[in-house]
Order: sequence, then C-alpha cells, then structure tokens
Amino acid sequence: MNKRDFWKGFVAAIAVMVACILIWRTALVQQWIPWQYLPFDVGMTKSAKIGLIEDFLDKYYVDEFDKEIIDEGMYAGMVAGVGDRYTYYMTADYLNQFLRSNNGHFEGIGVKVYQTEDGEVTVYSLMDDYPAQRAGILEGDVITKIDGVNLSGLTLNEIADKMRGPIGSTVEIDVFRSSAGKQYSFTIEREDIIEKSVEGRMLDDEKGYIRISSFKENTYDQFMETLKDLQAQGMKGLVLDLRNNLGGLVRIVYRIGDELLPQGVMVYTEDKAGKREELICDDKYIDIPMVVLVNGNSASSSEIFAGAAKDKGAATLVGTQTFGKGLVQRLFTLPDGSGLNITIQKYYTPNGISIHGTGIAPDDVVELPEGYVDGDQIPEEKDTQLKEGIRILQDKM
Repeated sequence: MNKRDFWKGFVAAIAVMVACILIWRTALVQQWIPWQYLPFDVGMTKSAKIGLIEDFLDKYYVDEFDKEIIDEGMYAGMVAGVGDRYTYYMTADYLNQFLRSNNGHFEGIGVKVYQTEDGEVTVYSLMDDYPAQRAGILEGDVITKIDGVNLSGLTLNEIADKMRGPIGSTVEIDVFRSSAGKQYSFTIEREDIIEKSVEGRMLDDEKGYIRISSFKENTYDQFMETLKDLQAQGMKGLVLDLRNNLGGLVRIVYRIGDELLPQGVMVYTEDKAGKREELICDDKYIDIPMVVLVNGNSASSSEIFAGAAKDKGAATLVGTQTFGKGLVQRLFTLPDGSGLNITIQKYYTPNGISIHGTGIAPDDVVELPEGYVDGDQIPEEKDTQLKEGIRILQDKM
C-alpha cells in the first residue's frame, strides 16, 4: 500500500468513526440518556432547553404536576435572577389583587405584615374591625404558617397572596406570640376589605395628629378630609406619624407633600441612562410647625416625605433610623394579564442624598420602651416617640 492509499483509508476511517459517534449520540438523546453522559457538550437555544426539560419531567417525574405552575415558576425565576427583591413577576391573579390593593380595596383578612432579612413575617398593623383583628391576632405576632404551609423561602408578595382570596373563603393562620411564648392557630373568613390608610385627632386645643399607614389611591382624599377637619378644630401644629408605613404610590405622597412642604424639589429620580426627573412642590402649602415620627418600618414613599421634610427644614424627625428603600418601581402589564414590577429609578432627597440601604437618621433619636419593637401596638401612655414628638412640637409652637 502506498502512502496516498494509506491516508485515503485513514481519512475514511475517521469519517466513519465521527458518523458513528453522531448516530450514537442521537440514539442516546432519543433514549433519554442524561446530558452528563454524552461524549461532549452541545450548545442549546433557550427554547430547545426549555422543551427538553419539559420532556424529561413528562417522562420521569414520579407524580402528576401542573404545567401552568411550572411555567409561572419559570417566569418568576427569570425575573428573580436580576437579584433585586423589588423586581418581580406577578401572575394575572396576583396582579389583579395588587391593583385592587393599591386602590385601597381588596379581599382578605385585614392584616399588614413585614418581612425581616432572615424571612420572619411579623404583623405590624391590624385594620380595625376586620377579620384578623376580630379573630384575635395581635400586632407583633410572627406568622409561621398559612394553610399549613411553612413560609420559609417565600417572598412577601407570595405570603400576601396566600392570605388573600375570594370573599367567604377561609384561611388558617399560625402565629408565634413572643409575649406568651406560645403558638396560636386561627381560622379566619376572608372579607371585602376597604382600607383606611389615614386617621387623625386633636391632641389638645392646638396640636393635631395624623397617622398615614400607606400611600394608596384613596390616601390623598382621606388625608385632605382629616386635615380639614383638624384645621376646623383649631390645629396650629401637626404630628405626622409615618411609623410602620412601608410606602406605596409616589404620586400620592407627592400630592400630600405638596400640601405640607415649602416650594422646591421634593424628590428627584435618576434612571439607568442618568435621566433626571424632579417632583416640585409649589408655593401654596400649610405653613405650620410639624414633627414627623419615623421608625425602621418607614420605607420608600414615607422616606421620600421624611427626607424632603428634613432637608427643607420643614419638620423635625423623631424616632429611629428608617428602612432604607431608595428605589422606584414601575408596573408593566403583559398581554396575558400577568405583570412585571421592575425597579426603574433610584431616588434622591432634595440635597442629593441616596438613602437606599442606609435609611434616614432622625433629628431626635428616640427608642421605644423596653419590651416593645417596631410594629407593636403601643399604649399612648408608653409611646416614648409620640411623647417626644409632642414635646418638640410644643417648643416649635
């Protein structure tokens, strides 16, 4: 055999070998041999990979499963991959509930919760004369299970979703009450909840008190009604309580700020391209002495107001360091009725301070009495922060 014939034979043998490997590999895939046992890595498109995963689940998963739930989890995981807890996917059902909630109207049990960094879910507010309060849940209770499901690993939105549901349906809530050192279980019937986010009263003949628990679509109207009522009673100074207010709609806090803060920038935002947008208060406002109460659960929109009031010297902040959420989200609806809540901007106080991750330091730091934590219902006679706020307001007047 000459060299030319040798190399022709060698090349032919290699070609046959490669063909055999490809045929073998194809056969393995068709016989559902796991990818890790294939002879080499192969690139895949997203759609091909998703389809292959679905095929593996269909063929091998031991129990029945809901493909719609699989799909929803895939979308949620995709958005969660950006690593921002405030950017998330919403199913169509949850989006509808979210929109109703922002309107100050939803189906549920009338309880507000916050989630610590380690995932603990604590009740910080109960709506008066609604199911959770009537059932016996207390502020400060730690929710451990909902309908028997442990809450570990769930987001705050997923937890809220579990507590909401059709009017007349029931939900089982398990809580741990540290004051008693015991677990309690409550079966609660859901109702149509109309949220009252503003309450107010006169503290004496001249001092008014307004508490805003969140900034919903109906909050401005409730605020103006309360404000005018207190003015009619002779209010000359105001304690504005934003403790445990986790935020809400920026346009609503802006409208309230425009009533209480002097002319100028209230807050400005910047997007990923560096584009700046400003919300500016006009020169028509209620010029009275003011104290703002804040704590570690004062977040987002409530921090926008507190930061502007502090920077402008329009109020004295009393309480403890605020939460530190300096991000603005926008809701995008998708054609199938689901939605995306995406962080689109960072916001800055009038003095150009970004408070995200740090919060706002009060002018006068006042801790709660021993045995109480943020979110607890505190008797007025023991509310050290309110007492100090009233004292400072008296000095300002």
